Amino acid sequence: MNRRYQILASLALSALFLSPVAHADNKAIAADEMEAYLEFVDYGGGVIFAEQIPKDEWPKMMVIDARDAAQFAKGHIPGAVNMDWRQVLAKRSTIPKNKPVLIYCNTGSLSAQAGFALRVAGWDNVRILQGGMEEWKAKGGFDAASKATSKAKH
Repeated sequence: MNRRYQILASLALSALFLSPVAHADNKAIAADEMEAYLEFVDYGGGVIFAEQIPKDEWPKMMVIDARDAAQFAKGHIPGAVNMDWRQVLAKRSTIPKNKPVLIYCNTGSLSAQAGFALRVAGWDNVRILQGGMEEWKAKGGFDAASKATSKAKH
């Protein structure tokens, strides 16, 4: 990502979401900076469907379950690490930049926020699992990826 837009987006994210007191002037500046970021970022914001990921690629990725610990304990994608969506920036030193990172929650909305924060912070390798855990289970988990790969080969 262009360094200028990375800096602008980081400032915008801080101004919009992290500062306890936002002033009207700061909101206008932040909105302009965020607008510049949104014009630059790729279409889809890094969203991917489970069936687009071949089964043998899953072990090569860091998979982050962005739900809380109780939800993670009830079931998660095998190999996933639990990292509450609010903690991804605080724990960013544990998230690699040199291999694919997939983040998910129940439906995709909270992981999209966490993924957006990481992308603004410079992680271009982050993808959000479309539909989250619910869609992954509904489509058959790893079996959906295997079926999609088999269909593509025929």
